[in-house]
Amino acid sequence: MLNPMKKLKSFYKHLKYSAITTERKWIFPLAIASLVFLFIFFITTLISPNATTPLLPPSSASIFVESKLQLLPISTVPAPPRFAYLVSGSAGDGAMLKRTLHALYHPNNHYVVHLDADSSPQERLHLHKFVVNHPIFRKFNNVRMITKANLVTYRGPTMVANTLHAAAILLKQGGEWDWFINLSASDYPLVTQDDLIHAFSDLPRDLNFIDHTSDIGWKEFQRAKPIIIDPGLYMNTKSDVFWITQRRSVPTAFKLFTGSAWMALSRPFVDFCIWGWDNLPRTVLMYFANFISTPEGYFHTVVCNAQEFRNTTVNSDLHFISWDNPPKQHPHYLTLDDMQKMVDSNAPFARKFHQDDPVLDKIDNELLFRGQGMFVPGGWCTGSRENGTDPCSVVGNTTVLRPTAGAKRVKTLTGSLLSNDSFRSRQCI
Repeated sequence: MLNPMKKLKSFYKHLKYSAITTERKWIFPLAIASLVFLFIFFITTLISPNATTPLLPPSSASIFVESKLQLLPISTVPAPPRFAYLVSGSAGDGAMLKRTLHALYHPNNHYVVHLDADSSPQERLHLHKFVVNHPIFRKFNNVRMITKANLVTYRGPTMVANTLHAAAILLKQGGEWDWFINLSASDYPLVTQDDLIHAFSDLPRDLNFIDHTSDIGWKEFQRAKPIIIDPGLYMNTKSDVFWITQRRSVPTAFKLFTGSAWMALSRPFVDFCIWGWDNLPRTVLMYFANFISTPEGYFHTVVCNAQEFRNTTVNSDLHFISWDNPPKQHPHYLTLDDMQKMVDSNAPFARKFHQDDPVLDKIDNELLFRGQGMFVPGGWCTGSRENGTDPCSVVGNTTVLRPTAGAKRVKTLTGSLLSNDSFRSRQCI
């Protein structure tokens, strides 16, 4: 009888021999299957247009679709700028506001219209119906009227309060926009909105177009030191400001700047004035509450004393205005005699105009190409002019621009303002 250990060794030898024999049985079929798979893969690669691993030499690679494809460059061109307008007026300005709004309108812009509380309820109601019932305004929902009218006395701080009110509405409800522009009913554009959008497309979006100076001269004695009270802040009827006998010294916590009341402010700066994460906008506003001609100093002083904005100013109000020499409180009203000077100024806006002055018709005909009671035609207008119809009654692609010679004029102006010789040397000093 065999030893138990020898039996165990014999069993393991038999088991190992059986496993080796089984493995050898599978080697030949596995090798044949692998060769067939490689052959099929090779043939498929040669004839398939979707092959991802080219087995042909580089000179034959052009037969594949991938060799015809090229990566498209990523566009870095910013979207066309959008403007947010405040167009304000007083008693009797309702018709002029409608005309100015027609001349300024573009579907991608935003608008706030204001008739101050000195106008009659009937006039405000008539303007409100025009805004809410106009089919184009309703389609784009980009024109708003301040229905709870503010009382505005232009020599005091109420005009600035009204401007900040409109800016707050536009920040909350106005969607995307890049510049805030304040105009009155006696202002009028000298270029189309397509012209202005085209001319501003290449400009940095943080620029603030604001005419300003720290050389206040006679204004120190006549405006900075007197203390005034504006009844428009607390009365229901308009009356002129009145002076207090007490006078004050020029501030030392910030430097005073003055300039034009008309401006184009960047959205970041308007954010700063409304939200006031620095206390400067509120401090300056409280000071200017008792200042003669607040609109000619508040925004100028804020922008030039705020470190993050003082180097963003462009010293221009973008207007053609005819002043006396030396200037009086109000400029001349513009007439047909000023037409060529307006064009030569390259400014996109002008003021002041009498309602329905013939020069406005000339601007419509020669610069804006606008029919009476119609919008200024642009790339977004695809209708026909036949039978006196408004081409903008049919709306096409609102991103298409059709600039005219006005765009070149505005580009000439901004190019001059931003040149190295004038732009950097005319910052807040």
